[in-house]
Amino acid sequence: MVLDSGDTAWMLVAGSLVLLMIPALGLFESGLLRKKNAASIFMQIFFGLALLSVMWFVFGFSLSFSPSEHGLIGDMQWTFLKGVPSDEALPFAPTIPGVLFVKFQLMFACITPLLLTGTIAERMKFSSFIIFISAWSMLIYYPLVHWVWGGGWLAQLGVVDFAGGIVIHTSVGMAALAAALVLGRRRNYGPAIMIPHSIPLAVLGSSLLWLGWFGFNAGSALAASGGVAGNTVIVTHMASSVSALIWAGLSWVRTGKPSIVATINGAIAGLAGITPASGFVSAEHAFVIGIAIGVISYSGVVLFKEKLKIDDALDVSSVHGVAGIVGSLAIGIFASTMINPGGVDGLLFGNPDQLWIQAVGVAVAAVIGFGGTWILMQIIKHLIGIRVTAEVEDVGLDISEHAESAYSDEEEFMLDMDTYTEELQEKDEIFRKRK
Repeated sequence: MVLDSGDTAWMLVAGSLVLLMIPALGLFESGLLRKKNAASIFMQIFFGLALLSVMWFVFGFSLSFSPSEHGLIGDMQWTFLKGVPSDEALPFAPTIPGVLFVKFQLMFACITPLLLTGTIAERMKFSSFIIFISAWSMLIYYPLVHWVWGGGWLAQLGVVDFAGGIVIHTSVGMAALAAALVLGRRRNYGPAIMIPHSIPLAVLGSSLLWLGWFGFNAGSALAASGGVAGNTVIVTHMASSVSALIWAGLSWVRTGKPSIVATINGAIAGLAGITPASGFVSAEHAFVIGIAIGVISYSGVVLFKEKLKIDDALDVSSVHGVAGIVGSLAIGIFASTMINPGGVDGLLFGNPDQLWIQAVGVAVAAVIGFGGTWILMQIIKHLIGIRVTAEVEDVGLDISEHAESAYSDEEEFMLDMDTYTEELQEKDEIFRKRK
């Protein structure tokens, strides 16, 4: 295997673009939440980035991509990246250094669990969050990566996922539903607590996410040579644009006013939904897929949030989960080896079996995402608790969990801090009297 300088240069850029998505996620989410919880989102994301990076370096990559006998989980031969070459390639990416493939996949391993910050926002204890994302990565994400991308049993069955619709978005989306159900609704749940504190911040975050997604999807070609990476860029942009228009139009019809918040969420849904199919379908088929993603993911928000009253704070279950399922199944219909000779053909190109194969992959990711998350959350809930107290939630996680404020209003900060301190003193006094 001969290293290619062009492919190596592109993958250096692509990995950096995916890294950009992680602080962009913080901007997007914090802008859509209340001001008193903005700093807590950034703390979760930046701390999570550091923690999940170390985990990937120490054992995550080895569990995900090293060989296994039964296709269930990798062994530990690449622990601390021992034996991963810096001047030779690995079989997964034959034209770039092995350590560069590790770095690119590292970014996926970091951003995937952190997408769940949009679900648990404004009410989960930081200590519980740390345990949750660590356990979620080890017990859900690493096995799924091995099963689909590491040559495991789903890959042997024929399941394909170009950049993470099954491994990332389906598993995260269904995990979001489970997490929201176990956590319960935020206090005073309703429209009054769902007003974004900074729409410009959210728009900036979504714009940077859109930019970074070109590295996310086109980088998954693992090469710059050939036409796959170039086709992936235009397909990704097309689906995101169409889905954004769908969400804007549906919000206009339902409320009488077109919503910028709906529009940027629609764009993110389009990006998430086209991710699994982006390396296998044409631009015209991406247009059709984008319509389906937009309509179905928007309907998911109406179902989960409005009808079922599930408090998935930033609609991760729909924007990522429902969208990812649509895109993953679309492979079974629209994929073509004329677009990617190393891919598969779908129903329209003479291979009807690919649709049920993709359905198996989606079902497995959905079950392990929902079921695994439900069990993890219940265990953490009974061991140390998962939710902050009512007083903490009212004051905000910025002050109560981190003693910091996202904005430099010193007078307001001190007032909130005094209020929180007084409430703690009152509770302590009550506790002492009871004893």
